[in-house]
This record gives sequence, C-alpha cells and structure tokens, in this order.
Amino acid sequence: MSHQLTCPYGSKGSQPPGSLVHVGTAHTAVPEITLICFGPEHHAIRKGISLEEAAKPDTRAEVVWLDITGLHDVSLLKEAGERFSIFPLTLEDILNTHQRPKAEFFEQYVFCVLKVAEPHPSGRGLVMHQLSLILQPGRVISFQEKPNKILHPLIHRIETAAGRIREFGADYLFHAILDIVVDQYFLCLELLGEEIEGLESRALDRPDQALVPELQKMKRELLFLRKALWPLREAVNALLRDGHPLIKRDTDAYFRDLYDHTVQIIDTVELFRDMASGLLDVYLSSINNRMSEVMKILAIISTIFIPMSFIAGIYGMNFRHMPELDVPWAYPLVLLLCLCIAGGMLVFFRRRHWL
Repeated sequence: MSHQLTCPYGSKGSQPPGSLVHVGTAHTAVPEITLICFGPEHHAIRKGISLEEAAKPDTRAEVVWLDITGLHDVSLLKEAGERFSIFPLTLEDILNTHQRPKAEFFEQYVFCVLKVAEPHPSGRGLVMHQLSLILQPGRVISFQEKPNKILHPLIHRIETAAGRIREFGADYLFHAILDIVVDQYFLCLELLGEEIEGLESRALDRPDQALVPELQKMKRELLFLRKALWPLREAVNALLRDGHPLIKRDTDAYFRDLYDHTVQIIDTVELFRDMASGLLDVYLSSINNRMSEVMKILAIISTIFIPMSFIAGIYGMNFRHMPELDVPWAYPLVLLLCLCIAGGMLVFFRRRHWL
C-alpha cells in the first residue's frame, strides 16, 4: 500500500473537485480495519482484516459495522469507495481532517462528519480529531483519524448485549456512535470546568504573569469546541428535520434527545467562554488590588516617617546655640518622641481602618 502522509491546503487547492488527497497528519503507520457484525442472538468481531474480507460479512448478521482507523492511505480509501459505493466528493471530505462538521443525504447513504474531543494525555487541555460516519442499508462505516478508546464502551455493549444496541438496526448504531461522541464532550467540559475553577482561584489568591497565557489557551480551546459544536448541532438537527429512508421513525426520539444534549453542551461552552473572558478582568483587578495594597503600605510608612524626618531635620542643623544640645537627656527624649509619634499614627490609622 502507498502511504501519503500529509498534504497542505495549497496542494489541495490545485486539485479538481473529488480529488482524493489527504489533508492532515498521519497518526498511525498502517491503517487498521475492524469488522463488527451482530444481531439479537449473534455477534462477531474481526480485527486487522482487509477490505476484501470486510466486503463479505457474516450472513447471519443484521447489522455490520466497519471501522477504518487511519486516513492517510489514499489508495485504501479509494478502494473502500469503490467497494461500498461512496461518492468521490464524500471521500474527499473524509480525507480532509479539517472538515467542518456536517450531515449530507444521498440516495444510497447518509454521511456525517464530526469532531471527537478527548482529554490531553497530560491531563490538561483537549485533543480533537475527526470521525466520519456513513449509514447504508444494514451497514455503518466509520472513518477515524487516529486510534482512540472512545468507541470501546459501545463495542463492549455489543459484546455483552447491554441495552438495546443489538435489538435495533444500523440507524440506531449510527445514532449510538453520535451519542457516545456527544457524551464525551460532557466529560471534556467537566475537566475544563475544573481547570477554570483552578484558574479562578489563582487569579484571586496568587495572580502572576504565568496566568495570562493559560487563560488565553483556555479561551482558544473553548473557541475550538464552539467551532466544532455549532455545526454539529446543525448536523443533528438536519438528521432530525430532513429525515431519510435509512433512518426509521422509531429512531427519531433518540435523535431528538441527542439534539437536546448538543444544545446543553453549547450552552455550557458559552458559559465557560464568558467565565474565561471574565477571568482576565479578575486577574487585572487582583493585580490592581495588590498594587493598591503595596502603595497603601508604602504611603503609610512614608507618612509615619515624615514627622520623624522633620524632627531629625531640625536637630541636624549646624547652629552653635541650640538649647537642646546641652541637655543630657535630649537624645533619648527625641527618640522616645519619634516612637510615640509613630505609635500614635499607627493607632490612628487602625481606628480609621486604613490598616
């Protein structure tokens, strides 16, 4: 197999519509094909097979799920298009890993592309990659940009016959994949919410210059989420509103619930964006408050030393006839006077709540 690792937008722009060129980064050395066949009383999972084997699924299966992980092998995607009657324009969208989430309806299939969000391995921030889905009669084909574990719970449900996944058709499997991707956004938002709370505590308690780039990074991540979620809501709404013979009416209720989840996630993202924007104001206010506290302390210290400086200035004059110079106790008395003045001013400041 030939492997084309990546292609910049400039090279893509010189190609005619329908040209199969991979745009993005190759996350796997060799694409992996997994075939999952199941029915109410039967299931089978085969990994590491060829497209020729995948085109001949188990005859006992009512639903076939073909998962292709790794999109950089253009020849493999072209062969998949020929074997499963996928239009070149659809394959072009699958290969473009910067594609905007959307849903399209064709006579032979339903096509949907969306972004999958996962927590970064470091525990901070998110990693996003593309997932494309094709719904055909009795078959769902998924194209994943990189290996991940997000769909493993769904595979486990198929293996254990948990829920209704093996009782319904391919349209329900299509919905289940979308649903598990949307539910993943809830987990990501929970992690981002904890990060925002931590940044808020730092902005209030110990603001420093390192907080600003972290706030900017958080705002960028929320912006990327917003750019992925708003089109996803439109895509789910199109699946629900326009309909297709491959999507049964019994499944509409599940798509309505999915649409409600996308709206809820978008509302949370907008709330977090407002909070992240407000955190910068909180940071600047905290810096100004700290500066005001420092200036207040310095002003109090300066005010206390003004009368002491005045007294020291008087007795620092080089006049010969200064009566106090001949008094034995003049020096300690002046020091005691300075201490009394400083103590009196401190008491005055505390009573006025300036300290």
